[in-house]
Amino acid sequence: MANTQQEELELQELRKQIFITGYKGGMAHLASCYSCLEMLYALYVKGILNYDPKNPHWQERDRFILSKGHAGLALYCVMQRAGLIREEAVTSYLQEESLIGGEPCMRDSPWVEATTGSLGHGLSMGLGIATALKLNHSSAKVYVMLGDGECEEGTVWEAAMTAPAFGLDALVAILDCNRIQKMDFVEKTIGAANWSERFTSFGWQVDEVDGHDMEAFQAVLTKENHSAKPRLILAHTVKGKGVSIMEDNPNWHFKLPGRKERKIFTQELGITEAELV
Repeated sequence: MANTQQEELELQELRKQIFITGYKGGMAHLASCYSCLEMLYALYVKGILNYDPKNPHWQERDRFILSKGHAGLALYCVMQRAGLIREEAVTSYLQEESLIGGEPCMRDSPWVEATTGSLGHGLSMGLGIATALKLNHSSAKVYVMLGDGECEEGTVWEAAMTAPAFGLDALVAILDCNRIQKMDFVEKTIGAANWSERFTSFGWQVDEVDGHDMEAFQAVLTKENHSAKPRLILAHTVKGKGVSIMEDNPNWHFKLPGRKERKIFTQELGITEAELV
């Protein structure tokens, strides 16, 4: 993995922050947060997204939509690390009079481009934004992060069919392919997914990458698109990355640890009991 030692330390701190915040809030999709964390960090902290931190409404900004909205806590923690939202907003997560909720909401922050959580709609919203930007002759890009389980939703494929027909080469879908959905492995639910073959057949340019290797991820996203096609970044990830009992385990889609399990989390993430009070 090409992440630097300093980056790995920061990612570990983010995993720690996500767990503590979710644990105190009483609920969180921890495993889904952990599978996409490196990609969110690369987008916001390593400079893939073009934005003005002092002007969230800058017209030429790149847009990002987290279609797999249940990983919203990871997005908010990364946004805090990038200096876009305040620490007190994150620490208020699911507390009384909280400033953010469990999934991204436009009323929570001007940096949230679309309210998500009902799966399957993010790519369609991104398609609409990309169409408007093209009509306005904008050079901004639109990035939409999907989950592979989410791709069982029909609206994903309506957008997938439409984007190439509209020539939306500024639309980039990032598929967090962690192979697990709510109750089981995706392959056991719908059979072999063959995402690359499917999106290619719809007219997309497809690139595959290790979603935990930020250098490789950044290289793929920043290369020039000469195809005039929308792009799919098929990012292979591990659901629950960073905590041994959560990794590749369908039981952890939406679950907080009990007392015995919590000990493993605290040991592997470097959390003290005092930090959970």
